This record gives sequence, structure tokens and C-alpha cells, in this order.
Amino acid sequence: MANPTAQCIAEYAELDKEYEQLQDIHKEYSKKVDEVRAIQRKCMSHIAHQRYRMRQIGDSVRRANSHSDGEDKDALKILSKNMDERKSHFRELEEVLPHENGVYLKIILGSVNVSLLSKQDKYQYKEDYERFKFYLSMIILIYALLLYFINMRVIDAAFQFLLVWYYCTLTIREHILKVNGSRIKGWWITHHFISTACGGIFLVWPDGYTYNAFRPQFVGFAVYLSLVQLLQYYYQSGSLYRLRALGERRNMDITVEGFQSWMWKGLTFLLPFLVGGYIFQLYNAYVLYGLSRHESCIEWQVYALAVIFLVLFLGNMITTIAVIRQKILAKGWAKEFMLRNKYRFSKPFNNSQ
Repeated sequence: MANPTAQCIAEYAELDKEYEQLQDIHKEYSKKVDEVRAIQRKCMSHIAHQRYRMRQIGDSVRRANSHSDGEDKDALKILSKNMDERKSHFRELEEVLPHENGVYLKIILGSVNVSLLSKQDKYQYKEDYERFKFYLSMIILIYALLLYFINMRVIDAAFQFLLVWYYCTLTIREHILKVNGSRIKGWWITHHFISTACGGIFLVWPDGYTYNAFRPQFVGFAVYLSLVQLLQYYYQSGSLYRLRALGERRNMDITVEGFQSWMWKGLTFLLPFLVGGYIFQLYNAYVLYGLSRHESCIEWQVYALAVIFLVLFLGNMITTIAVIRQKILAKGWAKEFMLRNKYRFSKPFNNSQ
């Protein structure tokens, strides 16, 4: 029978050899990390230099353009086009390079770098962002339905605190998306800042006549909004998956921006629900303004919330109309292009020619 002590010593000796291999691998890893960081700094320095020189050349082109005509003007136009393409290429190069945090993230996270350098990591983060919204929308929906049957101020306060935390977290996640290349419109981030403030004001709204008068409407609004957000999740996640499969957009794009012609079917279904939510916000503002003029109203929160809901309605409607108009025009240009090139696109390929 083998000596147990000798067996333990032999196993540890074997493990010790594996540990030495681990140390060698870790040294090699640390060396590669330092090399990657050095190359990253070099790339960012070269891109910054290229941008600086492009600005100088751009100024020279504008000055030369005012004193040129004929072939020189055509040459300058081609040069300007090439420069625009180069600038667009810079943005593609920067997608896999670290980005500096914005002011908001610096305040919240300090100097922690939140750049995701792998395309797979970026897509995974975007999926996590969409799932986070989906799960929280489900929780908020169930909680709001319970509020119909439970009327306790402390339960209401917990719900409003949940909303504050949810929208505050969304602002952080969306800023991280933006650092990593997302082109989400500034209004949607601002919207979540305002929604955070809205939840905070609801949280400190004291129990009384005005609170109890508006409470059923607020609960109904929370239920409706959660349902719309669930519909948005299915639309956005489906659009993101197809865009990624087609390779047409960057992984971090919010899909309200990543719009293509085949999305019209889903969008036309979703749009009435979105507009219904915006009209609900306007109705909230109207009811709250009426309550603020009631003789029993002594709370500042009523008027403040009326203003906030009005701002949310105006911002949402204006931004949505601007986005839809932009996409309609883009769709019109695409149709015109296809009609002009109808013969070329419809002509079958013939390999013998």
C-alpha cells in the first residue's frame, strides 16, 4: 500500500510544476497587456495627429475653393469627399480603441475605463442592457397592478423609489453605451434624467387630497408605460438581431436609430402605442395643472409634476416626429434610387457575358 504522505508530497510536487507554468503564462500575459496598451496609445496619437492635419488641410481647401474654378474646383471637391470618407473611417478605427468617459460617468464612476474593445463584448453589453429593461419593465408592471389592490403610502413610496433607481441606472448604462459608440439621441438620455427627477418628486409628495386624487391615474399610466416598454423590447431586440446578422450597423446602436426600410412593419405597429403614451403624459400634465389650482392644493409637487409631464410630452413628440420624418425621407431617397436603377437591378446576371 502506497504511503499517503509520500503520495501527497508527489501530488503537490506535480502541482508545483503546473504553478511554475502558470507564472510563465501570467508573465507573458502581463507583457502582452503592456504591449497592447502601448499600441493603443500609439494608435490614438496617430489618429489625433491625422485629425489635426485634416483640419488644417480643410481650412486650406476652403480658402482655395473661393479662388478656384473649373478643373481646380472639381479637384478640390473630390479632395473634400475623400477627406469626409477618411473622417468616417477614423470613427470605425476608434470603435476598438479606449474612449475617455464623459463628465457624467466621471462623476459617477471616477476614472474607471468603461470602453469595451471586443465587438462581441459590445454586443453582449447591448443585449444585457435590453434584458435589464425587459426584466425591470415586468417587475414594474406587476408591482403597478398590485397597487390597484393595495393602497398604502409606504408601498407607493417603495414603488416610486424603484422607479428612481431604474431610471438612474438607465442613464449610467446609456452613457456607457455612448462611450462605446452608440448614437442614441441626446433627448432619450435627457428623458431618463427627467424621469428620475419625476420619480423623486413623487417620492416626497405627501399623502393628502391631491396625491390620492391623482394616484389611480398615475398607477394606470405606470401599467400602460410598462406594457409599451415590453413591446419596445421585442421590437428593438428583433431589429438589433437582424441588423447584426446583416452586418449593417454597429453593435452598440440603439435600434430606434438603427432603422432600415424592412422595419416599417414593426414600427407602424409600435408607433400608435408610443403616441398613446405621449398623449397620456399630456393628459397627466392637464390633470395635475387642474389639481394645482384646487383650493385644497398646498403642495409644490403638483405644479412641478405638471410641468415635467408637459416637457416629457413635448420632447418625446418632437423627437419622434423628427426621427420618423428623417426615416421617411431616407426611404423616399432609397425608392428613387431603385427606380432610377431599375433596369440595372432587375437585369439577370449572365456569367457567359
